[in-house]
Amino acid sequence: MPVAARRGPRRAGRRLAALLAVAFVPAGGCASERCGPSLGEVARVVDGDTIDLSDGTRIRYLLVDTPEISGTPECYGPEAKAANEMLVAGATVDLAYDEVCEDKYGRLLAYVSVGGREINLTLVERGYACVLSIPPNGAAKLDTYLAAEQAARTDGAGLWGTCMPPPC
Repeated sequence: MPVAARRGPRRAGRRLAALLAVAFVPAGGCASERCGPSLGEVARVVDGDTIDLSDGTRIRYLLVDTPEISGTPECYGPEAKAANEMLVAGATVDLAYDEVCEDKYGRLLAYVSVGGREINLTLVERGYACVLSIPPNGAAKLDTYLAAEQAARTDGAGLWGTCMPPPC
């Protein structure tokens, strides 16, 4: 068989493999490409753990839960929203994703950072949020978040020194 005839199927196979590698990014691979944008401008802070980007994308923060503000606001809900606004309103945020990209409400699930500071963790450290772990997301960061929550509890930071019992 001529050399040119033997190369054809191999080249086609390599092209197919390259296309499949791009089309099917494994979980834990390049999640930004798999889930959503890696950068966005915050257009609106919805509450303590949810933001809307200028392109209309709604982001729910991973590994945290803040007190509710809708209906009858929970203790420290308005303060959590105000803190989130101070940290991200109008900012360009970096977004990092985990295993599961969105929740049952269609919100993207992300770690949100501004200037290298992870806002999700900052909210926990300052007592505006409790840790909320919904596996498989968060496994790599859970211990760090739990330690931050324990420190906030011990110090009576935010909701831990104000709300009895804590809302989350």
